Amino acid sequence: MLKKTRLSFSSVSKDPNPEPRTPARNIIHNVAGRPTRQFIGGRKKMGGSTFQYTKKRFGDGRGSKRPYDAKSQFNKNINAVKIPDLEEGVIRIVPLGGVEEIGKNMTAVEIGNDIIVIDAGMHFSNEETPGVDYVIPNTTYLEERKEKIRALIVTHAHLDHIGGAPLVLSRIGNPPVYSRNLSILMMRKRQAEFPHLPKMNEQIVEKDSVITCGKIKIRFFGVTHTIPDSMGVIIETPHGWIVTPGDYKLDQIDGKVSEEEEREYAIFDRAKVLLLMTDSTNIENEGFSLPEIKVHQGLENLIKKINGRIIIAAFASHITRLAHVVRVAEALGKKIATDGRSMKTNIEVAIEAGFFRPKKGTIIPIEEVKDYPPNKVVILMTGAQGEEFAALNRAANKSHTKFSLQKGDTIILSASIVPGNERAVEKMKDGLARQGVRVISYRTAGEDFVHATGHGNKEDVKWLHRKIHAKFFIPIHGNHYRLVLHKELAMELGLSEENIIVPDNGSIIEISADGQRITKRKEKAPSGLMMVDGTSIGDAQDVVIRDRMMLAQDGMFVIIALIDQKTGKLKKSPDLISRGFVYLKENQELLRQVRIIIKKGVEDATARAGQQIDFDQIKAALGESISKFLYQKTAKRPLIIPVILST
Repeated sequence: MLKKTRLSFSSVSKDPNPEPRTPARNIIHNVAGRPTRQFIGGRKKMGGSTFQYTKKRFGDGRGSKRPYDAKSQFNKNINAVKIPDLEEGVIRIVPLGGVEEIGKNMTAVEIGNDIIVIDAGMHFSNEETPGVDYVIPNTTYLEERKEKIRALIVTHAHLDHIGGAPLVLSRIGNPPVYSRNLSILMMRKRQAEFPHLPKMNEQIVEKDSVITCGKIKIRFFGVTHTIPDSMGVIIETPHGWIVTPGDYKLDQIDGKVSEEEEREYAIFDRAKVLLLMTDSTNIENEGFSLPEIKVHQGLENLIKKINGRIIIAAFASHITRLAHVVRVAEALGKKIATDGRSMKTNIEVAIEAGFFRPKKGTIIPIEEVKDYPPNKVVILMTGAQGEEFAALNRAANKSHTKFSLQKGDTIILSASIVPGNERAVEKMKDGLARQGVRVISYRTAGEDFVHATGHGNKEDVKWLHRKIHAKFFIPIHGNHYRLVLHKELAMELGLSEENIIVPDNGSIIEISADGQRITKRKEKAPSGLMMVDGTSIGDAQDVVIRDRMMLAQDGMFVIIALIDQKTGKLKKSPDLISRGFVYLKENQELLRQVRIIIKKGVEDATARAGQQIDFDQIKAALGESISKFLYQKTAKRPLIIPVILST
């Protein structure tokens, strides 16, 4: 059993016997850049053309006449509105991501002629953004003020805080990036995936560093989270400090906060804090968060008592947990195999950074697992969320080319299920069960703890509020429901309602020049989704996304009509193609009626046009009439693509 000692991810952050850490500038000598798709310079003009009918379902949007161009798409001011310049002495806070949602965190703090940006995250696509790689914050507000941006400060290295940084930085003037060692390393790894973008201007700080950016003095303090080198940020103003701890939980056992944590937060005992912005993720959860030390103990107990092969699926960013598993396995004479791109990379980065140093030969390739007895191997895998191409899911559906499960294996899912992933995880667990393996999750009754959240529960949050005792408060990091719950908790702790602002993405929040009032302006910064699709970036209004949604829901219906230009009549019966809509062989009567509508529509349109036939107008009219008819008959609205050819 472990001693109750300070964990390496905590605010003061060191193992009892620390090992030397390599500075970031010497790390990751060769990180292969992922191939990226090149921008298309133009579109080949075709003899025929199509009309993509989306107006009825998704509004009057028009398709772009040019292919995606990252720069022009990114600079769109989706919610174009004139935002007044900052008045003298006023402090402005603009959450650009991380509110109304979980993920893509980013906040701008504007004081005088200086802007400090905190975090630049991402979140993965969902049912509202089909086919999109991921989504990043809208930076139009910052692009319009890039000459004022003095720094990007990163609180920690999770993708919801660093994932958007490479794309964001080059568009806001590539300001210096300040963060701790591991976060800089992780960002460098992320940056390597975008070799066409400017090199990051990295600046390593520590938890007790003090820097000056423009005329703003900034301090840092250590916080406890699931990844090492996490830190909070303090921005000094004439009226007091602006404080955000980023993602955090308390280093405590049974509600008793550790002495190291108390010392770290002692900086606020005599401080005048003007504004607190803090995490709302677990505001619904009662009590204190489960200490990570209990998860370490639980995993250690399982590794010791399970007689067979052990596969642990966890978030690759839970470096402290992964490092503990490696140490325990090594002490028991077991080999460690890693599988999954992010798992391999993060372990390598953590070793290079000096967070742990396994003996040579402890970590083996996944291909060599079969060469060792089952009770001599522990495997660390990605895929606890049932991701389609992650290592564990490929093993579950028997598509993994280098590893296969066998009866007697034990799978430990050392992660909670992210909302929205429930079905994928259940499907994966079915595949695992069919192969005769045992599955242990955080919900398995009678087992040791195998997962703990990295975010503070309600009692952690109360402790933080009492410790920092801010005048004003902005809840962040959560959807609107959680932000409102956090507001109510702050009011229970004595903060007046007029001193709390619940923001939306793009809210313009200002503290008056005398530091006595906090208000939310009626104007908003652009906050539409910025979606990364390959190397291009677009907004949520783009016709491409609407078309994908239509295709996913109701399929498509293609009409190919050949018109005689001299007579204005069809030369033959129109060809009809259905994909994902109806099965043509079983709907001949429907198709017969569609052909009648097409014939009448074409001949009426050409008769009215005389010698000047407008094919675009014909396509638009056909698209609308066929869409209405198909909806009346089938209650579906497929994507209608009329193709008009002429001879």
